[in-house]
Amino acid sequence: MTRRTRDKAAYESQRRAVLERDGWRCQHCGSRDNLHLHHQLFRSQGGLDSAENLIVLCANCHQELHQRGMEPHSEV
Repeated sequence: MTRRTRDKAAYESQRRAVLERDGWRCQHCGSRDNLHLHHQLFRSQGGLDSAENLIVLCANCHQELHQRGMEPHSEV
């Protein structure tokens, strides 16, 4: 799935698949609250909306990553 073909149903299906793959947990801190999908290679840099390019982060870790440039890692 590329950025140009993102329709709501396809995105929700992809989102659910990534959440399930990552165990419904933030891949940085392990939280199960307020989960977001993060593009490891940003769309602005050509990153796709593919499962291989997406990782689950909680809102706090997602915000910190974008503000401070932390690297996500799986501790869970």
